[in-house]
Amino acid sequence: MNSHIRNFCIIAHIDHGKSTLADRFLEFTKTVAARDMKSQLLDSMDLERERGITIKLAPVRMHYTNSGTEYILNLIDTPGHVDFNYEVSRSLAAVEGAILLVDATQGVQAQTIGNLYLALEQNLSIIPVINKIDMAIANVEKTRAEIKSLTGCKDQDIILASGKTGQGVPEILEAIIKRVPPPANNIQTTPRALIFDSLFNEYKGVVASVRVVDGVLKKGDKIILMSTRAPAEILELGYYVPKFHPAPELKNGEIGYIVTGLKEVRDCRVGDTITLYDKARGALSQSPLPGYKEVKPMVFAGIFPKDGSAYEELRDAIEKLKLSDSALIFEPEHSSALGFGFRCGFLGMLHLDIFQERLKREHDLEVVITAPSVAYQVTKTNGAVVVIKSPTEMPEQNYVVEVEEPWMKLDIITPKDYVGAVMGLVQERQGRYLTTEYLSSGADQRALLHYEIPLASLITDFYDKLKTVTSGYASMNYELKGYHKTEVVRLDILVADDLVESLATLVWKSDAHAVGKKICAALKDSLPRQQFELKIQAAIGGKIIAAERLSALRKDVLAKMSGGDVTRKMKLLKKQKQGKAKMKAAGLSKVNIPTEAYLAVLKR
Repeated sequence: MNSHIRNFCIIAHIDHGKSTLADRFLEFTKTVAARDMKSQLLDSMDLERERGITIKLAPVRMHYTNSGTEYILNLIDTPGHVDFNYEVSRSLAAVEGAILLVDATQGVQAQTIGNLYLALEQNLSIIPVINKIDMAIANVEKTRAEIKSLTGCKDQDIILASGKTGQGVPEILEAIIKRVPPPANNIQTTPRALIFDSLFNEYKGVVASVRVVDGVLKKGDKIILMSTRAPAEILELGYYVPKFHPAPELKNGEIGYIVTGLKEVRDCRVGDTITLYDKARGALSQSPLPGYKEVKPMVFAGIFPKDGSAYEELRDAIEKLKLSDSALIFEPEHSSALGFGFRCGFLGMLHLDIFQERLKREHDLEVVITAPSVAYQVTKTNGAVVVIKSPTEMPEQNYVVEVEEPWMKLDIITPKDYVGAVMGLVQERQGRYLTTEYLSSGADQRALLHYEIPLASLITDFYDKLKTVTSGYASMNYELKGYHKTEVVRLDILVADDLVESLATLVWKSDAHAVGKKICAALKDSLPRQQFELKIQAAIGGKIIAAERLSALRKDVLAKMSGGDVTRKMKLLKKQKQGKAKMKAAGLSKVNIPTEAYLAVLKR
């Protein structure tokens, strides 16, 4: 019965204890046996455990008895980092309630607010919970005041808990049953299910994570995915516990998985609707469910295989990762220096970093990544407006009327002692100050600063610098505001007089000299020395604006001499110098740039 189902997720800032609290739920409801229990059980990737962050949403079904009635609790654990907030928005569309988790030692953070607004847009029931109350530095009263100010709730609505000790877990489960509404009862209608996630299994093919909105889906049903028009058959269905647990059917209101048997990963899109299919009558439900708004990538980078022959493997790997990472956008690209690859769109630098690491670990692929850039809107002299995602696409300057760049709404939460340092940093990055709000009062008062800032200022090292100037206390959240006019030029990098396409970047005209100098210095430190002197140059058009020289690797030709006239030494050195010049003239000055050098430029 629907009245016994509760669908909810946990939303919070990164590192506020979502996965640890989910562990306590699994223990308390005896969903996972004690011998199988381990910390951060729902974080299935090694990468998530190593970094201590959640990257992928993870659904799990729990059974809990309250006042003699058994309830089905469907939990979706979500990531906290702003780069993965598309995972959060998809989770929220599949549930009726959300636990808003706030760390008692850190208080409300920027992504707490961002994720709360996403939940309120979906009209979800919010259950505020203060976590980590067992810690010595926990400030429960201050955190409680911040949550009340943010949500307008009352003292008795806020639950105190500890994901580590399990304190407050029964109260949270009881609040879920009382405050989260059951799903609507549409069991008699034509079956429809919303795909909120998917993955590729070597043995099962494409597996879709679904929320059944209407009717009942059974094993063996003929189905169709409404947007891709891909027909399939339900080979297996069931729910997560958290591993696959087969069941004969999934009813309206339940969350589970469907093994479609599809081999083409592009046929199964997140946000698509599954419904029954009849060859004679087509899709039995003519109206698809409202999916998700199209995700807009913020950062673009070229991804090329280190070994040119691995292009097909790279394409297959990206398509499989796309299935479990719906925020990823990619299209083929060719570079004269790096060969065939892909231009990929990401939500941020952490997203790019995780993607690269997953390619290496899950698909054993070594890749070269070009310097990241943002998408610019360029108006050409013929009136055409084009979107430029890479420096190689930038038209010649005499064909450009104007360039517009993306600007972001930026929220920063910081202790009031660091407000001046934060303002200085944002001003340095060409940000515009809007307003300041104060979340709490007293000696340890915290400010919420609102800014507008170019996305290009955020994508390299802004977050690192923000943490540095605030001694690690600040947090930030951002979202796209719109496009504004700017002056941008293409900065080319030449190594040994050869243009390195993959190191070209789009920069503000006013910053071109400083950026060029930094890139040249970074390359000088990271490139291996050659048998000849290496020129490293930054240029705009035909004009060199910065340069460095890497001295040649030289054999000690004087080592065999025990003495003698200085002219003999000079003769040997001159012969060596002529040999180096001859080598360069013969075209042996080609330099293979290692991945480490690209990364050094990335992290300049």
